Amino acid sequence: MNVRSRTLKTGALLAAAAVACAAFGLQVAAQDKDKGKPDPGAMLQLRIEVTAGEKSAPVDMASVYVKFLVKRVIGKDQQVEMNIKTNKEGVAVAPSVQRGKVLVQVIADGWKPYGSWFDVTEDGQTVKIKLERPPRWY
Repeated sequence: MNVRSRTLKTGALLAAAAVACAAFGLQVAAQDKDKGKPDPGAMLQLRIEVTAGEKSAPVDMASVYVKFLVKRVIGKDQQVEMNIKTNKEGVAVAPSVQRGKVLVQVIADGWKPYGSWFDVTEDGQTVKIKLERPPRWY
């Protein structure tokens, strides 16, 4: 057997191995999707409804701060912060929030500030927040 035929056979074996590995990788990826595992890096939409008082009236023009961490493989994790205002119905929509823990803070004139962590699991998830009156100062 000469050198050229040996390199051709080796190249053919390597190509066949690469095709087999790629097919196996696609099969494993298909199995993971079938299991229904959520993609941890997926960006989702979060809807925040802000009401206040005994009558649960919607709060207009409240500042809603949304904070979450974007995990990175190389380098430091990136903290993303958004500032959104509520509309007349008291609704603010964060267009792209990463799946996982999200900090939501609400500040409105005449109401006690609010802040809490929420676990975002699905797209279009709604978070309902009820503000209270601040304590009286004497």
